Amino acid sequence: MQTTTSAWYSARTKQKHEHIAAANLRKNLELEVFSPRLRLEKLTRRGLIRVTEPLFPGYIFIYCVIEERFNEIQHTSGVNRLVTFGGKIPAVPDAVIAELKNCFETDEPVTIESHLAPGDEITVASGAFAGLNAHVLKNLPAKKRVQILLDILGQPTSVEVERDAVMLNRNSLADLAPVLAATSRREKLSA
Repeated sequence: MQTTTSAWYSARTKQKHEHIAAANLRKNLELEVFSPRLRLEKLTRRGLIRVTEPLFPGYIFIYCVIEERFNEIQHTSGVNRLVTFGGKIPAVPDAVIAELKNCFETDEPVTIESHLAPGDEITVASGAFAGLNAHVLKNLPAKKRVQILLDILGQPTSVEVERDAVMLNRNSLADLAPVLAATSRREKLSA
């Protein structure tokens, strides 16, 4: 039985090719593609950097009549395969995509700010204390600095460092999800 109605489907992309697959599907097949992205801070060996990452690494959502576009999608550069379960290609419920689109209204990445509060556990990303874990004592936004409590030689020591020199230790999607939901709720209330 063949359907002729459009629905949302999920496609697995090649590693780190979400943006390429999405661009090719939009340009070459003129399909609607949804690929939400986050802009956040990450601690690397070079220090604290700002990166853009997909919300769902390795996956994108495509809106189409799947029976008509299956082969074209499968052979699009950047796409690995359509997601299947038990040999069938399940549609992603419209309500799920609608809820995600409430948080990601444009193709631009949503910036996740690391708001520091007293008691937050951080890692110092650069400077003399790079690599050490500490706790936030006070946020000093006017100075763009933060006062932290380090354990130096077994003694708790209060130190002021640049805000850009520290990274909040919770950066998993599970930790960020409440921030995304809160952003969406605030926008709905202000509308």
